[in-house]
Amino acid sequence: MNLKKYLKFRVLFLLFFIIVSVIAINPKFSIEGVAIKAVEKNSSASDAGISFDSSITLTSREIIKSINGRDVKSLDDYSNILKSINESNIVRIQTSKQEYVMIKKGDLGLTVEKVSDSNIRRGLDLQGGTRVVLQPEEKLTDKEMQDVISVMGNRLNVYGLSDLKIKQSNDFSGNSFIIVEIAGASKEEVKELIASQGKFEAKIGNETVFIGGKKDITYVCRGDGKCAGIRQCDQANSGFQCVFDFQIKLSPEAAKKHADVTSKLDANLSSKGNYLSKPLDLYLDGKLVDSLQISESLKGQAATDISISGPGAGVTKNDAIKDATKNMNKLQTVLITGSLPTKLNIVKLDTVSPVLGEQFTKNAISIILFAILAVAIVIFIRYRDLKVALPIILISGSEVLIILGIAALWKYNIDLAAIAGILAAVGTGVDDQIVIADEILSGKKRKEILSFKEQIKRAFFVIFVAYATGVASMIPLFWAGAGLFTGFALTTILGISIGVFITRPAFAAIVESLEED
Repeated sequence: MNLKKYLKFRVLFLLFFIIVSVIAINPKFSIEGVAIKAVEKNSSASDAGISFDSSITLTSREIIKSINGRDVKSLDDYSNILKSINESNIVRIQTSKQEYVMIKKGDLGLTVEKVSDSNIRRGLDLQGGTRVVLQPEEKLTDKEMQDVISVMGNRLNVYGLSDLKIKQSNDFSGNSFIIVEIAGASKEEVKELIASQGKFEAKIGNETVFIGGKKDITYVCRGDGKCAGIRQCDQANSGFQCVFDFQIKLSPEAAKKHADVTSKLDANLSSKGNYLSKPLDLYLDGKLVDSLQISESLKGQAATDISISGPGAGVTKNDAIKDATKNMNKLQTVLITGSLPTKLNIVKLDTVSPVLGEQFTKNAISIILFAILAVAIVIFIRYRDLKVALPIILISGSEVLIILGIAALWKYNIDLAAIAGILAAVGTGVDDQIVIADEILSGKKRKEILSFKEQIKRAFFVIFVAYATGVASMIPLFWAGAGLFTGFALTTILGISIGVFITRPAFAAIVESLEED
């Protein structure tokens, strides 16, 4: 067989895309260790120099190889080794890049995951996490929607949730939605963090002294216990009550406002100390969080250093500490990022466990392989000729590969909807290839006096009409269901476009060469 005549431009064009797709996907067969998924700011890991860039590919992420000389081959190894290291001891982490040295002070501030076996990013359905569909209470402009998304992204990043995706979506009625997908986050913490507007106000009487956000607050301590932490826990009637506090710094404008308001207050003398007649009341989303007594020495003073405190409760002492820590983190986050421009209502909230997501991944791979196998059987039964059936199967597999390669390059998350779109594109591709094969074979049997180009023109006329119809039918799905069907529409359009402009011409060239034999 003369291979040169098969390597026509259209076939070489297909081979080029296959090679680029394999490079983009970058499959890995040795995946020992754990990959760094996120690094918390101001943590031990961050102070030691460990950083994380979310824009890099999955297979390029830094991998932890060993801790204190002990090999890390799995997530269990990582967890067990850290548990065996006592507080205040040195931790030496060897990664794929370099060695880092730090002192263990509670949590190191690292979020890790299994080493990725490719650059294909899995969506929420396939890796676990929480998806929330939010709708603003008020009608917002596009700029205001982007402001909401920006504040929300900052808030979630500050809170330590970095593996997230936030996007705007619209439906046919013109309603705007915000879709938030967070891998590995629980339903409760996501609901609390993004459903509330997060409007923080510090008031003395009826006058607002300062609000959350960078305009009034220049610094919020999120340190290791010196300027932020749980200060005391006492037993209460129904369990335990804890108190947290942390330091903040006010802008000169906010400090002047504080001085102007306090200069009008009287001092109350008591055995517990000398305080001004009105406290500093802290409100979060209109609810009183805490009331702080103001020392007489701060009357009329433009104080920039302020201590913020709040409670936490639980049945046990550990529960109370966890609740206080959660409340402190939320308040710190709101103070740093500010409030959302409007209140958001939860339209839909779904959670998928990581275990279920992993099972979905296995099922999705099985479905794709089964679909290609089923197509292979049907094609062979129809033609009973490997010269025709084998190229159709190979072309169908190449279409799936190229779709995944483009998704990897684009850093697009493949979810169940996207997989359904891939299957739809493969089905459409097989139909088109049958049209091409039938046109050529039937023309040969009828001994029509038509050139190969004329036969291909006939076939491609049908294919282009079907392509235009397919694209037109997919476009409305970009807005249907608040954008939750976008993955299906996108991969279907991408798949049939790859077929029409890359794989179908290559298939026609292959069939032409085979028929010449």
